[in-house]
Amino acid sequence: MTDTTDTGATDTGATDAGATDAGATDAGATDAGATDAGATDAGAAIQTAHLRKEYGRGHGAFTAVRDLSFSVPRGQVFGFLGPNGAGKTTTINMLLGNIRPTSGAASLLGRPVGDREARAKLGFLPEKFQFHDFLTAEEFLDLHGRLYGMGQAVRRKRIPEVLERVGLIGRRKSRIGEFSKGMQQRAGLAQAILNDPDLVILDEPTSALDPLGRREVREIVAGLKAEGKTVLLNSHLLGEIEMICDQVAILKAGEVVRLGKIDDLLAAPSTVEMRVGNVTPGLVRALEALARTVTVEEDLVTATIEDEAVIPDLAAATVGHGGRLSGLVPRRESLEDLFIRVVETGAV
Repeated sequence: MTDTTDTGATDTGATDAGATDAGATDAGATDAGATDAGATDAGAAIQTAHLRKEYGRGHGAFTAVRDLSFSVPRGQVFGFLGPNGAGKTTTINMLLGNIRPTSGAASLLGRPVGDREARAKLGFLPEKFQFHDFLTAEEFLDLHGRLYGMGQAVRRKRIPEVLERVGLIGRRKSRIGEFSKGMQQRAGLAQAILNDPDLVILDEPTSALDPLGRREVREIVAGLKAEGKTVLLNSHLLGEIEMICDQVAILKAGEVVRLGKIDDLLAAPSTVEMRVGNVTPGLVRALEALARTVTVEEDLVTATIEDEAVIPDLAAATVGHGGRLSGLVPRRESLEDLFIRVVETGAV
């Protein structure tokens, strides 16, 4: 069963703020609700300050999250990216209160992690969900509505609304066990927004969906943003992230290595492709003096640049050294290109 935010029911997947977390091996572990000025910003939907999570001791010790500090403004769609093993799932579990950090602090909606008031305004869809196969879609949502503490009248009104929103209203009487993986994912998304949360955490929400389904999820996320909700979105489909997110954080080895608005991170053209006839060694040397790298494949010359202001100089140098310039196309780095460059090569 997915994690719930019921103020009156204990979810088996989440430890209570005062309970001992079996995953926390440090006897002196700091609760995520620890008072830290950097982790209680009322203007942020999510705030973390120097979060760290260690497992084990001695030679078997492993640090999943090292020194994680970031802030998610309210009303934005925030992409949470990183390769497998970067610490994303561990961080999400700390934010949900399922595990305690070894040190550091975090807050949700201006309140300490684990706070019941904040949890009541939280929706969550895990990557590896497991629902009751014998329940119908309506029964599944009714169960979660009761766990959320929603009254019967509210549940009767809200359940058809969310089923319509995720495209399952026609299958509301069908059992979850009859659903495809993609349909189950839609049901999980309906559960995540059932309680009309202010903050929604979605872990790989489009992994089992076809292109049409992914577009519908983008529309749902855009709708949540239009309503003033905040969405933390973890996905390996970087094209989806680039289309919908306002900001992204890229994690590597438990730390944030890049953080910022999509438009700022991908603002300037990073490569220039030119179609050039009569490429000579002298021409290539002239271009190399202006660009970081220059590659030549027949008449295609590709230059990687640091500043778009150098583009006219590249054209002038090409013509000035006898090249016949028939085409020039600046290309902005994609989010996938940036991700691979930062994570795989360590470049900034």
